Amino acid sequence: MAADAMLGSLARKLRAMGFDVFYFKEGEDRALISLCLDQGRTLLTSDRALFSIASRRKVNAILVQGRTDSERISSMARSAESDRSPLVPGLSRCSLCNGRLEKVPRPLAGGLPPPGVLVRHRDFFRCVACGRMYWKGSHWKKLMSMKRRLALG
Repeated sequence: MAADAMLGSLARKLRAMGFDVFYFKEGEDRALISLCLDQGRTLLTSDRALFSIASRRKVNAILVQGRTDSERISSMARSAESDRSPLVPGLSRCSLCNGRLEKVPRPLAGGLPPPGVLVRHRDFFRCVACGRMYWKGSHWKKLMSMKRRLALG
């Protein structure tokens, strides 16, 4: 997937859910469309004009609707269901850079997460690209609830 500049928050959440999402922060619409064509990515946009252009260029695109990320995810699920093209996530990715995450044993995680987090959590993950650490904190349940909504439509 490739998310346009208006969907940065959604892109981060989708990455955490396991979707490979390129976040197109800035640039011309035609460059984003070319990227989708070249890399075989589905365009995520809330811009009706961009969606229309992408569709004419035969880019697989989802018109994302809603003001909140929760509403946007529901919109994506409905679109995928109506197109009969399920959204299938992989393993969680880095929400910042889209890198792959690897599991890190607790002793090796020391010093990176805050000390209280090391005591309360058992599973830690590090981005192989940027080194950022992740754990299944309070936000995890919210993200997994959103992920279930994507799968159910």
